[in-house]
Order: sequence, then C-alpha cells, then structure tokens
Amino acid sequence: MPIILYSTEGCHLCAQAYALLAEAGVAGQVDVVDIAFDDGLFSRYGVTIPVVSIEANGSVSELGWPFDASQLTNWLKSHGVN
Repeated sequence: MPIILYSTEGCHLCAQAYALLAEAGVAGQVDVVDIAFDDGLFSRYGVTIPVVSIEANGSVSELGWPFDASQLTNWLKSHGVN
C-alpha cells in the first residue's frame, strides 16, 4: 500500500516529514509527489504541505502537518502499516 508524501523542492517541513517517515521505517514505501508540477495538487496542497496520504480499504486518509513521530506512527498503524 503506497504512502504518498505531497511535497515540493526546498520545503524544509517536507524534509522533516520524510525524516519522520524514515524513522517509522516506511521510507521505502513512500512516493514523494512534488505539487509544483500539477495545478490541481498545487491548488489543493499549496499552503498545507507536507501532507501524508494513504489509500486503505477503498478510502483515502491524509495526515497534515504538523505531526510528530508518535502521531505519524499511530496514524500509520491505524491504516495497517507497520
């Protein structure tokens, strides 16, 4: 189940979010999507990145910044990601 990190180049908060994903042991499952190249994504996430998204059980769940390691781990576990 892919995990998407909506991000953009030069975003220090996005780098922190990716580091937390790596700390959680799921960096290999993360697809980083740069919102700068998609008008729809930029419109949706332009002021809220980083956002982590996962599709589970036919629905999409998103975790928006700010979050810490504990919140991220609990969110991942709630969606069946260990």
